[in-house]
Amino acid sequence: MIPKKKTVVIVEDDLLLQQHLIEIIKVAEDITCLGAVSSAEEAEQKIPVLQPDVVLMDINLPGKSGIDCIRGLKKCLPNLEVVMLTAYEEEDNIFRALKEGASGYIIKSSDSNHILEAIRDVFAGESPFSGPIARKMAMYFREERETQNERETLSPRETEVLKLLAAGYIHKEVADRLDLTVPTVRTYVRRICFKLHVRSKVEAIIKYLS
Repeated sequence: MIPKKKTVVIVEDDLLLQQHLIEIIKVAEDITCLGAVSSAEEAEQKIPVLQPDVVLMDINLPGKSGIDCIRGLKKCLPNLEVVMLTAYEEEDNIFRALKEGASGYIIKSSDSNHILEAIRDVFAGESPFSGPIARKMAMYFREERETQNERETLSPRETEVLKLLAAGYIHKEVADRLDLTVPTVRTYVRRICFKLHVRSKVEAIIKYLS
């Protein structure tokens, strides 16, 4: 059986960079680009129809920002994986994007291999972001937890899943270790996020580690 290709939509207003990203994806045998748009407003119209696996989202779009766009997309596509595109490590904006549900980020000047690997990593359940951003997220959740009186308890199996994810295992590896299917692991991740009052697996892991 031929493996299903990972699907991507690009949201980038710099048309030269947009075309560059399309060309990078064209050479990958396991990834296909479903389309590219130049604004958050266009993304909110087309992405729910195209339903890609991963969106590469410019963090600083004209008009409505990429961060605001995530908020809208996540309402109709809660499992959508979004990787932010940024010219440099804007910690505050990246932090805000992660809180809204982004899975990670990559620098626009990254080489072709790094961009393709970031797409593959997110598809596999991993999250590309740096140590400083992780520390900022951990601090945020630590402060939030100190002011939160109630917190739902994870089940033993949910805790097992979260521990493995926090240790760096991707969804397939978690499934193999716990004798589960990958869709079942994803269901557990959704339950964990709901119980921990977070929007993404990244937030759940950092909250667990904090």
